[in-house]
Amino acid sequence: MARKDQLYRVKSDLPFYIGLGVLGGVYVVLILGMLVANSFYTAPGIFRNALASPEIQYAIRLSLITCSITTILSLWVSVPIGYVMSRYRFPAKSLVDSILDIPIVLPPLVIGLSLLILFRTAPGIAFETFFENVTGYRITYAIPGVILAQFMVACAFAVRTMRATFDQINPRQEQVALTLGCSQGQAFWMVALPEARRGLLVAATLAWARSLGEFGPILIFAGATRLKTEVMPTTVFLLMSVGDIEGAVAVSMIMILSAIVVLVIVRRLGNDDVLR
Repeated sequence: MARKDQLYRVKSDLPFYIGLGVLGGVYVVLILGMLVANSFYTAPGIFRNALASPEIQYAIRLSLITCSITTILSLWVSVPIGYVMSRYRFPAKSLVDSILDIPIVLPPLVIGLSLLILFRTAPGIAFETFFENVTGYRITYAIPGVILAQFMVACAFAVRTMRATFDQINPRQEQVALTLGCSQGQAFWMVALPEARRGLLVAATLAWARSLGEFGPILIFAGATRLKTEVMPTTVFLLMSVGDIEGAVAVSMIMILSAIVVLVIVRRLGNDDVLR
């Protein structure tokens, strides 16, 4: 009797597993379909012509430079914030935690518009004037604006990653270092930070990838001027606006390949928890 019940239970689970496979498989098939369609749509000759374009070369070069600078800035900010949010309790911590997640949940266009409004207020204008006097560059509708727009979104993902990383590190080792005569700063630099090296690599990779795909804030805050503030996402927008579908797909393929490389790096680092 027990054997019959077991067989019946196995058979009754089959529709459940089929449903899971069908419903989940639809999304997987859509993703694979997009990748395959893009690869077949872009002929090798079109891809080479796109890469030979001075505008696209400039966009690729500017994307690589700004994404790298944004990644460095994101790590400088996310490491201390992630450490504080993981290790310390303080009043209004939940409020601060919610504020840190705002760039993740806000629509990208809203972030760009908010930055533009900020730099149209008196403090923002004063800071931009000071920045221009010191560096010779404006912020709005210029390359620093591209970096700031990328940073506002990418840093939020880096902060979340670093907090998850420090949450996974047992603070007991730091406490032992303190009992051996280390200061809190020495315990951080000599114990906590080396333990967080995998999380640092994941945070840097995610920040770089998020910066590469940023479009809305850059379009609103920095513009999409050819050979000035044009990065790869805005290149796709500009090519689409003039009807150059082949060129837009070619640039999209570059971004897709970059995303695949980033995901492979993150998965090989084995820190999947920070992506959940």
